[in-house]
Amino acid sequence: MVPQPKPQYTLAWIRQIHEIPQAAWDAMALPLKTPFLEWTWLHNMEHSGSAVANAGWLPNHLTVWCNQELIAAAPMYLKSHSYGEFVFDHQWAELASRLGVEYYPKLLGMSPFTPAEGYRFLIAPGEDERLITEMMVAAIDQFCDRNHISGCHFLYADPEWRSLMEEIGFKKWLHHSFIWQNDGYDTFDDYLARFNANQRRNIKRERKSLEKAGLRLEPITTDDMHRANCSLMYDFYADTCNKFGWWGSKYLTRKFFEQLYPDYAHRVALFAAYSDDVDEPVGMSFCLYKGDRLYGRYWGCREEYNHLHFNACYYKPIEWAIDHGIQLFDPGAGGRHKKRRGFPARPNYSLHRFYSDRLQKILVSYIDEINVAEQHEIDAINADLPLKSLS
Repeated sequence: MVPQPKPQYTLAWIRQIHEIPQAAWDAMALPLKTPFLEWTWLHNMEHSGSAVANAGWLPNHLTVWCNQELIAAAPMYLKSHSYGEFVFDHQWAELASRLGVEYYPKLLGMSPFTPAEGYRFLIAPGEDERLITEMMVAAIDQFCDRNHISGCHFLYADPEWRSLMEEIGFKKWLHHSFIWQNDGYDTFDDYLARFNANQRRNIKRERKSLEKAGLRLEPITTDDMHRANCSLMYDFYADTCNKFGWWGSKYLTRKFFEQLYPDYAHRVALFAAYSDDVDEPVGMSFCLYKGDRLYGRYWGCREEYNHLHFNACYYKPIEWAIDHGIQLFDPGAGGRHKKRRGFPARPNYSLHRFYSDRLQKILVSYIDEINVAEQHEIDAINADLPLKSLS
């Protein structure tokens, strides 16, 4: 038997995703449940001027090649701040400052501005996942050591990939999201039946308030979508962000929204509120979907209507999700309104490694205690849901 030559791997750091062949990238990303690691989404972030160096997001994607073919990739960024991550590590940054450690820049793995579970290394089918992962982690360690980077952080990690990364030495940090799950609902009334009588009445009243205001909500998906819808969604998004001033989290440009059409329109679901006397929507929410998962992202309105937010961001998407076989709906960051509307707290994890010995020792010493406290918070939230029972 003729011995087979060992594959020759080459690792490279790439500063712009457009330098990486889309077909090769998507061959690894399209099979995943998450839409947020697909080439078009990430390219749009960069090409629109949203996730770029001037905004504190310097793309620094790690790639692995075998015989000039892309066989693995990790979308990563050098960050000069912690905004747009929704994992709040400012206390770690403050601790680093007290210890005389430069916390920024840090190396970050996530889909920018997207607090949705599913981040992982992209690895081609048939490759040795553990071997490739260990090679990539070794390259990350070398890069951070050579460039005096304080730490490497992966946010909203895919659960299966997280387990492998823990074995390699990354420490997990527990957080929570608010996630709706389809427990075999055939209709919106089936979903309503899960609530106690008081909250069920509240939701029905909130739904009826739109009709009283002369509003109707309509989904806009692939066949009905055009660039003007996406541009209008930016107006609503920007207006909502501006209302919150410094805390408004206005990270995306108009170009980002406009570029969703046509290449990413198949992933977008808009829920537009129309008034009987106005042709253009008076409010709109922006969601994405892939397979049996729906993700809520942004919303806005031209004027305030009672309960329009709840209907555009929760009730109508849930109704649409039930009709289209969606099994999981992640409505986005925040939770004050969500838990009252049937979104239990569900754990998600970030992964961390510091290259300062002092920071790493503190992380190892205290992260388990931090995670226990977070689990207590999750348990307390779910014990206070207005549901008749939790399956």
